[in-house]
Amino acid sequence: MARLTDDLSPYEAIEARMADAQLLWEMARSENDEATGQEVANDMTAIEAALSSLEVISLLSGEFDDHPAILEVHAGEGGTDSQDWTEMLLRMYLRWAEMRNFRAELVEVTPGEEAGIKGATLTVTGRHAYGLLSTERGVHRLVRMSPYDAAKRRHTSFASVDATPEVEDDIDIEISPDDLRVDTYRSSGAGGQHVNVTDSAVRLTHLPTGLVVSCQNERSQMQNRAVAMRILKSRLLARAVKEREAELDALRGEKRDIGFGSQIRSYVLHPYQMVKDHRTGVEVGNVQAVLNGDIGRFIEAELRRKTGQAEDGHEA
Repeated sequence: MARLTDDLSPYEAIEARMADAQLLWEMARSENDEATGQEVANDMTAIEAALSSLEVISLLSGEFDDHPAILEVHAGEGGTDSQDWTEMLLRMYLRWAEMRNFRAELVEVTPGEEAGIKGATLTVTGRHAYGLLSTERGVHRLVRMSPYDAAKRRHTSFASVDATPEVEDDIDIEISPDDLRVDTYRSSGAGGQHVNVTDSAVRLTHLPTGLVVSCQNERSQMQNRAVAMRILKSRLLARAVKEREAELDALRGEKRDIGFGSQIRSYVLHPYQMVKDHRTGVEVGNVQAVLNGDIGRFIEAELRRKTGQAEDGHEA
C-alpha cells in the first residue's frame, strides 16, 4: 500500500498543479496580466520536470528494480591515482544517496596503500535503488593533473562500479556449509572509542564460484557474518540471472554492447572540464556538481536508452 501511494501521490500532485495553472492562465488571458502569465510559464516548467521524473520511475519495471542495491567500487589501473579516484566515486554515490533521501551503509572498505581506497562495498536502501544504480555498472575513467605526481603530469585513472540487487529474506538460495570457507580478521579503522579489539570482521569465500564477500562494519562477528551471507546470496542470485541472460543472448545470436568492464563514462578535469557518458552521449560541464552526487541526468538517459533498445526488440 505504501509503495502504491508513493507512485500515485506525485501524479495526483501534478494533476492539482495543472488544474491551478489552467485557472491562472485563464485569468491572465482575460485580464491581459503578463506577470501572472509568466508565473504560469514558470509553473509549467516545474511541472514538466516533475513529469520527467515520474516517467523515469515508470521505466523501472525489471524483476529486481525495486530492491535495495549492493554497490561495489574497485580501483583499476592507475596506482595511487586510481585508489584516490575510487574514493572520490564512493563519495559521489554516498552524496547521491543522501540527495535522494536513501539510506547508504558502508559494509567494507579496503584502504589504499598511500591514499584513497582499493575498494568498498555499501548497501543502498530506497525506492528503486537497484533499478537506478544498475545504470552505473561499468568502468569510470578520470583524467586530471595528478596530485601524487611531483612533475604535475596528467594521469588517467580507472575504477569499476558494480551493482547487485539485495535479496529479501523470502528468496531461498541454498548454500551448503561445505561450499563456504569462513575467515575472521581484525577490522581496520581509524581507532578511537569503538575500535574493534577482537577478530570481528568476516570474509566468506564461496568455493564453487570463487566469490568472496567481506564485512567489517558491524560490532560483532555474528552480525558481520549475517550481513556477508546476505550479500553473498545476492551476488549468487545476480550471477544466476546474468548466466541466464547470456544463454538467451547466445540463442538469439546477440552481443551485449554494454557490460561490466566496458568504459561507460569519462570525467575530465584537465585540460578542460567535462563529464561525458559514452553510452548516451550526455555531457555535463560542471564536473564538481557531478562528483558531489548530481548524476541524475546520466541515470535517466541510460534508462531511456535501455528502454528504447527493449522496444526495438534488443536487450533491455
